[in-house]
Amino acid sequence: MLYFKRTLAVIFWLLIAAFFHYTLPQNDIVRVTDTYEKRIDFGENSPFWASSDTGNDPGTVNRDVFFIQTVRTSGRVMVYRNEDTGWGWPPYFKFDTSNLQAEAADTKSTAENPKWVAIKHYGWRNQFLSIYPNAVGVKPVAGPDVRIIPWLNIFILALFFAIFWAIWVRWKRFRENRINPTIDEWTDGWG
Repeated sequence: MLYFKRTLAVIFWLLIAAFFHYTLPQNDIVRVTDTYEKRIDFGENSPFWASSDTGNDPGTVNRDVFFIQTVRTSGRVMVYRNEDTGWGWPPYFKFDTSNLQAEAADTKSTAENPKWVAIKHYGWRNQFLSIYPNAVGVKPVAGPDVRIIPWLNIFILALFFAIFWAIWVRWKRFRENRINPTIDEWTDGWG
């Protein structure tokens, strides 16, 4: 029974970590090489795209999506999608996709004369499933060695763990003061 409880706890915390890793903003230092627009037919990977009601008919099975092609400081390529998030989840309230695409196109550069930018995004990149992180901001930076401290992520995670700790402590006290004495009272005559 203890093994089962520990396994459930590990699975629970892995799901929480995956949720936060997907939804919290991340910053990548990259060099933009190209921007383009492509018609996408949604299929099995549709949960990883923005909902269609942010700018299209809800019954739409395909739509045009902006993409930003980049090269990381390590030389590896990374492709971001650029979609409005609207009022849905995650709550980035992004309605400026066209403006962001223009900003990204303005920062295009070559390897000989690089312009480094920080792309703020959420989501994951999976080549096999054609999943792309969604860019929510582009900001020029001084160089490839710039370090951006994720203050918002630190605040959200600290708040989450403080709330979790407060609930856990109250549950533990409630169990010790209310539930355990009642169970002990019921089982006193069983011994």
